[in-house]
Amino acid sequence: MSDLKPSPRRSSKAKPAVPAKKAGKVLRARTPKPVDNATMIEIFRRLHAANPEPKGELDYINPYTLLVAVALSAQSTDVGVNKATKNLFPVADTPHKMLALGEEGLREHIRTLNFFNTKAKNVIAAARRLVEEFGGEVPNSVEILETLPGVGRKTASVVVNIAFGDPRVAVDTHIFRVTNRLPLAITKTPLETQEALEKLIPDEFRLHAHHWLILHGRYICKARRPECWRCPVNDLCRYPDKTIA
Repeated sequence: MSDLKPSPRRSSKAKPAVPAKKAGKVLRARTPKPVDNATMIEIFRRLHAANPEPKGELDYINPYTLLVAVALSAQSTDVGVNKATKNLFPVADTPHKMLALGEEGLREHIRTLNFFNTKAKNVIAAARRLVEEFGGEVPNSVEILETLPGVGRKTASVVVNIAFGDPRVAVDTHIFRVTNRLPLAITKTPLETQEALEKLIPDEFRLHAHHWLILHGRYICKARRPECWRCPVNDLCRYPDKTIA
C-alpha cells in the first residue's frame, strides 16, 4: 500500500480582481501634479531660448488668407493645405475675390483636402458674412470669428494670435497632449485647456506659447513615442512613461 498522500485539490476559483476603488487609487498615483509656477517659467524660458520667434507652418498673405488656411487645416496636414492654397491665394486673397471665385471654383483648388465640399461651402458662407457685415475685414475678436461658418474656438484663437498679436492660446491635439503630459495643467477638453493655459502662462511667454507647444508636440513630444531623450525640458517634465533612446 502506497504511503503517498493525495495532493490537495486546487481551487477552481479565479483570483479576486483588484477592487475598482483600489485600481483608481493606483491610476491617480501615476498622474503627477501640475508643475509649480517656477518650473513653468523655466519650461517656457527654455522653449524661448531654443526658438525665440516661432512661426506657424501654414502659408498666408493677410488676416483673411490666414483665416481660410486655418479653417482648411481641420483634418488635414499643413503641408497639404499649403499645396492647395499655393494657387488659390493669388486669385482669392480677400472675401470679395473669394465670392467671385465661387464655391465650385474653390472646390477645384482644395479638392485634395479632406471634406473639401463642406470646407468650400463654409469658406464661401464665411466670406459672404465678412463682406456683408464687416466690410470685407477680418474682425479682431474670437467671439465674433467663432460665429462664422466653419470657424471654431481654435481657428479664431489662432487668427487673432498671429494676425493681431492677441495672446490667445489655441489648443489642438498636440497642445492638449503636451499640457497634460508635462503637466502644465490637468484638463479634459480643449476649451478647458485653453482657459487654464491663458490663466497660468506668464504674460511674457503667452503670445508665442501656442507655437512653442504645438511645435514641441508635433516634433518631440509625439503621441505614440515621445522623443524624451532630446527634449529640452526632460528634467522638468513629470510624465511617468518617458521614452529612453
